Amino acid sequence: MRQILYLHGFNSSPLSLKSRQTQAWLEARGLAEHFHCPALPFSPAAAAAMIEDHFTRIDPLQTTCIGSSLGGFYATWAAERFACRAVLINPAVRPYRLLDGLLGPQRNLYSGEEYILAAHHMAELAALEPARLSQARYWLLAEEGDETLDYRDAVAYYAGCRQTVHEGGDHGFQRWQGMLPEVMAWAGLTAGS
Repeated sequence: MRQILYLHGFNSSPLSLKSRQTQAWLEARGLAEHFHCPALPFSPAAAAAMIEDHFTRIDPLQTTCIGSSLGGFYATWAAERFACRAVLINPAVRPYRLLDGLLGPQRNLYSGEEYILAAHHMAELAALEPARLSQARYWLLAEEGDETLDYRDAVAYYAGCRQTVHEGGDHGFQRWQGMLPEVMAWAGLTAGS
């Protein structure tokens, strides 16, 4: 059975807009049981362990990870580790460099959880970066107007992979809801799947 594993971004949660839109789209088509969105812990090592545990219960070859921002980095790691497919929405590229400037106290925007982002978390992220990409597994979705991440980094990192890059937009990827039918078809999920 085809599955969607949605991986949210940094300081986000399953309550993020794109996660809720994805879940609602699947529910409206009678496909709710195909959707999984774990609340990832802030620790990259713990997040990876949670994702690994999830793959003990679902077939990787029947799974498409959808990852937004830092979740895109985790989806890339999962695609290489488990040979699943991945849709990457404005993904973080080399997040251990991006987040290095945010070390210190943090607060999850949804759960209110407070924690300290530390240097060892950057080392955990670096340890998850794949040595190479299996290009056919990926579909990069990026908006040039992303105010948080430079979309050109993702375009370069995922060179050779399927890419859809839109003018304008923002880090939230405003076109997500409209792209869901095409994304779900690529993942092999349609009504009656």
